[in-house]
Amino acid sequence: MENIGWIILITFLAGCVGTGLGGLIGALCKRDSKKIISLLLAFAGGIMLAVVCFDLLTEALNPIEGVSEPPLLVVGFTFVGFAFVAALNMFIDKKLSKEVEHTSREDHPNVHDDLDEMIHADHLHHHKTSDNRLFLAGMVMLLVIALHNFPEGMVIGATYAKQPELIMGGSALLIAIVIGVHNIPEGMAVSVPLISGGTKKWKAVILTALSGLPTVLGAVLGFAIGMIDPIALSISLSLASGAMLYVVFAELLPESMLMWKSKAPGFMLFVGLLIGFLLVLI
Repeated sequence: MENIGWIILITFLAGCVGTGLGGLIGALCKRDSKKIISLLLAFAGGIMLAVVCFDLLTEALNPIEGVSEPPLLVVGFTFVGFAFVAALNMFIDKKLSKEVEHTSREDHPNVHDDLDEMIHADHLHHHKTSDNRLFLAGMVMLLVIALHNFPEGMVIGATYAKQPELIMGGSALLIAIVIGVHNIPEGMAVSVPLISGGTKKWKAVILTALSGLPTVLGAVLGFAIGMIDPIALSISLSLASGAMLYVVFAELLPESMLMWKSKAPGFMLFVGLLIGFLLVLI
């Protein structure tokens, strides 16, 4: 457990600094960075997909040398991890729909991974004439993203549990970096409504960064569970794989495609997949 301090620091950087960076970008330039963020998300999704398929799932089948777990156990808990994060995101969308009523109309997509929808950049006038609803939407985003960050932290912790000696290398560090990148648009989704609703920029950025703190708590829990025994480690890695597969296919890819409707995000996903494969082999 001597490495727990490093794990806390790394997940703090992935959670608070990643989300805070998104908040800072939102405070400074709002929509001008959509194409860059789109490519970053697609690239991160490719790396994450490689780590899950070529590392986490194989490690879940053989958590320690000489020990094999049933494939159905791995598949089952991978599905559970996927379903859990999917249910959490359905809860988040439901809460957001209540705060942002106009997304139910036909002229607005009911997809909150669209950055313009999340930060309301293309229809601020609706909120500015609606009793400070924009500020309320920002606060709702802050709370639900804080909740969303907890299972992401568990993924980092569970991955570190399989190789606790590789603090500055291995797939766990890769996942932490990818989650940090993934948190950038979520940070923008918090800070822009807060700032447009009257919150000072510096305060909005700090509040946004604080929404990443549950990542640290999740990492500690995921690491502790994974260190219990081989079966617990296998289950933790399977859950982590399912959670990350949901993030790739239901968050990173839709976000990147909606931010930049071209073939470029798909190409960056392919590049990320190949680079992720090489990084897993190193």
